[in-house]
Amino acid sequence: MDWRDTGILLRTRKHGETSVILDVFTQGHGRHAGVLRGGTSRKIAPSLQPGAQLDLTWRARLEDHIGSYTVEPLRSRAAAALSGRLALAGLNTVTGLLAFCLPERQPHDALYLKTERLLDLLGQDEIWPLAYLRWELALLDDMGFGLDLSECAVTGVREGLVYVSPRTGRAVSREGAGEWADKLLPLPPCLRGEGEAEDAEVSRALGVTGYFLERHLAPELGDKPLPDARERFVTALNRRA
Repeated sequence: MDWRDTGILLRTRKHGETSVILDVFTQGHGRHAGVLRGGTSRKIAPSLQPGAQLDLTWRARLEDHIGSYTVEPLRSRAAAALSGRLALAGLNTVTGLLAFCLPERQPHDALYLKTERLLDLLGQDEIWPLAYLRWELALLDDMGFGLDLSECAVTGVREGLVYVSPRTGRAVSREGAGEWADKLLPLPPCLRGEGEAEDAEVSRALGVTGYFLERHLAPELGDKPLPDARERFVTALNRRA
């Protein structure tokens, strides 16, 4: 068995004396692990940083074996990630959440392309938080927990939507909320692609998406805690705000 693909490196872990196991989000084969022989060498190790774009060939005797990789680095994102605290926290959040959420060996082609575009914006701190928020919405949608913010779940109106139901992820208008308003989540305009999307508002929106990551998605994955990197990213954004 063998295939060739491009992928985004999520993480590595040492395997034996000189090898590493690569956990990679590939375009055509989803999240896929494999052993890279000699991965600790001074020649290749500096290229194996989270977020790196790789040209990969995977081989195994049987499809369900872990298999082995050969790797050609295509693009490093280390310099962009190290341009500031927000960029580094953002990169670690993206790779951490993908490793946390994605099942192994299941393609997520649309999410892969969105992830690639997002990571190519690293270092552009003025636009990155909103781009990240949109990516996190896409991640929730791809995992089956997408938010429906198109109309009020109670009245069906499309204007005056100010809340999100914590149970269904659907928008609710002020009128539709009634006496239940204090039990609903806020709906910042940037979650619907509206408004100026200042840092403080993006942070509020991330509180909403974080709720669904933690309360809806995580229990489906064995109630594992979300990666700490996400909290560091939100903290960095709040400090800037």
